[in-house]
Amino acid sequence: MLSRRQKHILLKFFSLFSVVRGYNILVVVIAQYLASIYIFAHHIPVREVLLDVNLLMLVLASSATIAGGYIINNFYDSEKDLINKPRKTMLDRLVSQNTKLSFYFVLNFLAVVFASYVSFKAVIFFASYIFAIWFYSHRLKKQPIIGNIVSAILTVTPFFAIFIYYHNFERVVFAHAIFLFLLISMRELTKDLANIKGDLALNYRTVPVVYGEKVSKLMLSIVAVLTIISAIILILFFEIGHMYYFFYLSIVLILLYLVILLKSSNKNHYLLLHNILKFIIVAGVFSILLIDVSIVLNRI
Repeated sequence: MLSRRQKHILLKFFSLFSVVRGYNILVVVIAQYLASIYIFAHHIPVREVLLDVNLLMLVLASSATIAGGYIINNFYDSEKDLINKPRKTMLDRLVSQNTKLSFYFVLNFLAVVFASYVSFKAVIFFASYIFAIWFYSHRLKKQPIIGNIVSAILTVTPFFAIFIYYHNFERVVFAHAIFLFLLISMRELTKDLANIKGDLALNYRTVPVVYGEKVSKLMLSIVAVLTIISAIILILFFEIGHMYYFFYLSIVLILLYLVILLKSSNKNHYLLLHNILKFIIVAGVFSILLIDVSIVLNRI
């Protein structure tokens, strides 16, 4: 049996894990390594990629920056989240705001330290990334359209760091990036629809608040069609191995998303749509393995 003190410490740990969304960071780490092996550095033996200390430092810097980003985002959205996510907010509040901010600065410092191992350019890159996340959380998040676009860009930025490191400028990299960017843009706008109650209460100028649900649904429909088109382009014009199964599944799920979107009218509907998009993103990470399993076996 755990003592009262041990239970308290454990609860604080889970609270901090919830704030930094450790499960999301784990998915990003896996995605960065899989993307490095299969897409960015497909010409390099797997062992060399896995044992590359510079890559490890870039992944650690990304993880620390993302975790810090979640903390500062949680700090600025604490009142809104109390309306939109009351249960999660109660767990998050087990750790004081001062503790969260202290941890935020520690994580950002560690990110710069990790980046400094790679190069001075990496330090500049992550310092800019940290500032961009803060500026988005403090100002841009409350702006319609701009906030959504910046959020999507910040989400794919960790992959941009790996992309620059390997100097891979193949068209397939950009094709995957466009698909991911469109998918994340859909997720962000769907999340705004689900959180409209809190955004209205605290005067967040999101797309649903400023332009209404109908316009938001129309924008989502357009982005969904563009996402389907990008998936079709990847299937028809690029060598993606058996990953085409994932893109076919994505097309089916996005069409299902559109059907549900037309009938959506409350938060539960939008949360369902948000979960569909999250599933596609997570499935996409692990489906990278389908590009060519034999290549991995032959490159180890």
